[in-house]
Amino acid sequence: MTNQLPISFLMIIIIATVLVSLNAFNKSHILDKMVYSPYRVKHEKEYYRFFSHMFIHADSVHLIFNMMSLYFLGSFLENELIFSFGSIGGEVHFLILYFLGGLFSTLIPFSRNQDNSSYRALGASGAVSAVIFAAIIWNPTMKLSLLFLPIPIPAYIFGPIYLAFEYWADRRGGTGIAHDAHIGGAIFGVIYVLIINIDKGKEFLSVIFG
Repeated sequence: MTNQLPISFLMIIIIATVLVSLNAFNKSHILDKMVYSPYRVKHEKEYYRFFSHMFIHADSVHLIFNMMSLYFLGSFLENELIFSFGSIGGEVHFLILYFLGGLFSTLIPFSRNQDNSSYRALGASGAVSAVIFAAIIWNPTMKLSLLFLPIPIPAYIFGPIYLAFEYWADRRGGTGIAHDAHIGGAIFGVIYVLIINIDKGKEFLSVIFG
């Protein structure tokens, strides 16, 4: 007997997201039903929108970028979680991280836009950000790169640069991107790793200050 699962939750998430997103492209009634609307969450009690928006994307570029980021960093983190907590335990931790990260990423936009009927957001970016930053805390010395900085740099440097850019872009505004959701997801990713393995936080600090 073995507790090895036949397919990873990561791949299930990616396949489901791709299929739903492709089906929703140019279908306004599906997008309207699934998009994140803080106003409709609050005033129409459509709480499912806290999660449904993670399965739809604005276009193919948006979808590909999120799923590629999720695949590469998610594969690493999923394997690490399985190694630390076993097959089932690791997969469950990954599932919790992803979906609660996506939920946490909606909280700042909700606080800002709960009475704004025109605000709409979609995409898995907040949940993906949670995975990325959980991976950064888990292994701060791995090399990552940015689109505008294609030179691989250590994750512990990448993380602060990414957050600084997201904060600047959020303050500047006018991008049409939910930078506050990215920040919220990142914060959750860090917190979750510290909850399940505080030693990873200590190791991260030792890399920074050691």
